[in-house]
Amino acid sequence: MPVETDIFNAKNVICTFGHGKKLVKAIDDVSFGIKDQEIVSLVGGSGCGKSVLAKIMLGLIKPSSGQFLYKGNEIKNLKTHWREVQAVFQDPFSCFNQFFTIRSQLKDSFGIFKKKPSKREIEDRVDQALLAVNIKPPEIEGKYPFELSGGQMQRMLLARIFILRPRVLIADEPTSMVDACVRANILDYLMKIKSELKMTIVFITHDIGLAYYVSDRMFIMHKGKIVEHGSPDDVALKPKNPHTQQLLDDIPDINKKWLEREQKVLNVVE
Repeated sequence: MPVETDIFNAKNVICTFGHGKKLVKAIDDVSFGIKDQEIVSLVGGSGCGKSVLAKIMLGLIKPSSGQFLYKGNEIKNLKTHWREVQAVFQDPFSCFNQFFTIRSQLKDSFGIFKKKPSKREIEDRVDQALLAVNIKPPEIEGKYPFELSGGQMQRMLLARIFILRPRVLIADEPTSMVDACVRANILDYLMKIKSELKMTIVFITHDIGLAYYVSDRMFIMHKGKIVEHGSPDDVALKPKNPHTQQLLDDIPDINKKWLEREQKVLNVVE
């Protein structure tokens, strides 16, 4: 359950790129708080600013103005920050070097720690991380990233999260490149990681149906602004903003029927 402490806090954050007539306001006066151990989804279409906001959370981009805090402080030392805040992305192949084996790269993950474990402990923790995402260690022995499927590579990213044990996970469209069956497995692994490591998760997606399934709260983004936010039931079942309604209209019919059933249940309860 979320606890009443802000992990991230944004106050009037603006992030711009370019100059003069080519100035683009990617994040436009955004303010919010995200609690410890909460799952918050940033939902919106392409170019809405959700991935830029994720990069601010990771410390990769600094706001042009406003204040963005992690645990009450500005992000200054990236290596220290990345010990606690990690990410998984939609293209797992871009996150691994194709010229080194998967196992060697998982072992290299320990380089971010202040005190590196012993070689034996590193091997054991890599094995445990692989088993946590339902991969038997011999299955990847001596293998390179290009020898694995997209679903397997996504699980390698999640195995690395099990190794690093961060306090916060930024999940940027982690299921967009895999089929429906694998997507469900990836979501199950994310929930398993959250439960075991007691993490905060910021889930970034264009799929409001997916966000409804995993979130404690949802932020709907459009043109750099958070145009609607609240609980999944409030946002997805009682939308107030036309951009939220548009995202709902874009959901495949099979998921719409599921949301309609949820709406009927909610109406009965009320």
